[in-house]
Amino acid sequence: MDRETLHERRRRFTPGIIVLLVWVLIASGLLTGCRSAVVHREIADKKAYDIIREAQIDALGETSPFSIDRPSDLLRRRLMVEQNLPHKSGASLGSDRIEPGKHWPDPEYLKPHESKHSPLSVPADGPLPLSLIHALQIGARNGFVYQTRKEDIFRAALDLDLARDEFRRSFASQVEHLRSTDKSRSDEVRGHVTNVGLDLSRALKGGASLTAAIAVDLANLLTMGGASSLGLVGDASISIPLMRGAGRHIAAEPLTQAERNVRYAMFTFERYKRTFAVRIASDYLAVLQQQDTIENTEENYRSLIASAKRARRRADAGRQTEIQVDQAVQDELRARDNWIRATQSYKRRIDAFKILLGLPSDAEIELSRSEMDRLRKTYGDRFSADETDGIFQPDDGQEPLIDEVIELIPPDRKRAGPLEIDPKAAIDIGLENRLDLRTAYDRVSDSQRRIVLLADRLGAELSFLGSATFREGRSIASAGMDDATLNSSRGIYTGLLTLDLPFNRISERNAYRKGLIDMERALRDAQQLEDQIKLDIRNGLRDLLESREGLGIQTRAVGLAEKRTPMTKLLLEAGRAEIRDLLEAQSALLAAQNALTAAVVNYRVAELNLQSDMGVLMVNAQGIWQEYLPKETNHVEK
Repeated sequence: MDRETLHERRRRFTPGIIVLLVWVLIASGLLTGCRSAVVHREIADKKAYDIIREAQIDALGETSPFSIDRPSDLLRRRLMVEQNLPHKSGASLGSDRIEPGKHWPDPEYLKPHESKHSPLSVPADGPLPLSLIHALQIGARNGFVYQTRKEDIFRAALDLDLARDEFRRSFASQVEHLRSTDKSRSDEVRGHVTNVGLDLSRALKGGASLTAAIAVDLANLLTMGGASSLGLVGDASISIPLMRGAGRHIAAEPLTQAERNVRYAMFTFERYKRTFAVRIASDYLAVLQQQDTIENTEENYRSLIASAKRARRRADAGRQTEIQVDQAVQDELRARDNWIRATQSYKRRIDAFKILLGLPSDAEIELSRSEMDRLRKTYGDRFSADETDGIFQPDDGQEPLIDEVIELIPPDRKRAGPLEIDPKAAIDIGLENRLDLRTAYDRVSDSQRRIVLLADRLGAELSFLGSATFREGRSIASAGMDDATLNSSRGIYTGLLTLDLPFNRISERNAYRKGLIDMERALRDAQQLEDQIKLDIRNGLRDLLESREGLGIQTRAVGLAEKRTPMTKLLLEAGRAEIRDLLEAQSALLAAQNALTAAVVNYRVAELNLQSDMGVLMVNAQGIWQEYLPKETNHVEK
């Protein structure tokens, strides 16, 4: 076979291969375009969750379970169903109960799916008992704001995926089919032309962009012998910025910012988890405190009822005046009012607590009293009603002189809790661990990078554009010609150098100056947050000290009130006291009991708030916290 024959066969074989490859690529594109909404959602989920795992490792150093899917067996829904709570429609129970509208694209999304965690069982009758640990878990799984914060991370991850797509290879294809009939001549001419085009583009992080395209024209005559011909068009170009817009730090800045936005969303969510856990604990203990208040006011109410009856009998016997009876009845009525107010306040608090957890406000729940008992034991054992050393002035049994200077004993660290550490050490811990502070200073870096972009726009723009075109198309008129080939010797080559001189950059100049102002504002915001963190930590340590001293004082006050009440009753029976004395003793006992409960709760909440302010209260994916245990070296005497 001579060289000319081989070249002729190769010339005719090459266009066929090209056409086949183009059609294969187009078919792949069609298959991709036929993906269902379910597949697209699954791909988006995979991309987003992969990015979130990367961000967790980058921002937090570890991964933790993360999902924005809300299972169909949420406690909110089970409470509404099993406790037969009223609701407006199926949408109140979950998205799987929503009636899909016409042409709904994703039926799989509305299918119910069970939780991966063992759900809390709802009693067949009676309220649902909740411990503090249960409340933390329920808040993480049912809380509305909690879910929104997780979705913010997911949305930021999708934005990052879109930003990354700008630097991936991008394909585009178009197919046109033209049929034509020409009856203007004596011989009718009919034919059709099929145009198939495939484009490939790629943006590089350095600023350059590449494009390549190939188009195939297939022209067929249906008359005049049925001639046909194949046309091919190839095109490639590259654009490289040499001054303005050049460099990875310029061209890839949107991608960098999208990556940092995911990081910021992760930090924001971690911060929210910790503050949310503290709020749950604070509200949980506040409800228990209100329960104690109800019991104390109820007991006080019973005592005052008995006192009023006792006063009535003594008045009937002539041993007391009617005025004293009226006083006793007034205190009884006041006690009833306090009891009713305390009961209603408890109901309001527990309803608000349900809303915080994402549960229906009319659901029946019951908080565990063991948490309050544990706190009483933990903090109450540090004090005794008879202890006076280091807290109260010692009594030497002598009357103080009028001019005697009484030395006040300041609080010491004898009964200090583990979190009552040196203020400087606490501030150092807070500045190291507060994620929102890290974000604030990172935003200063963001503003600095933006200034680089704005400064780049001030300069001249010099760009190079190169292109190469190989064109030998076919139409109905040229359908009788031989098949075309891509011949580089017959191509068109162009090179374009563009220079944009910076004669007018007023808009860019003003934008650059504003960028500097924005950087200063970002810096001031970070500094202000740092100062606020220091203030919060110092105040948190003061709250701990104040609550600890309050514990000792209220423990002693309860002990004294408990001794005073029966003693006053005995004196009243002996005629050595009046009914007013007994009423005051009972009122003092009630106030002391409520104050002691408040002191216990205040100390515990102060501990949690301080850990949150220092950024060391860790919360896992289930909403359970891991408390911070400071080193002994941090316990410095004040």
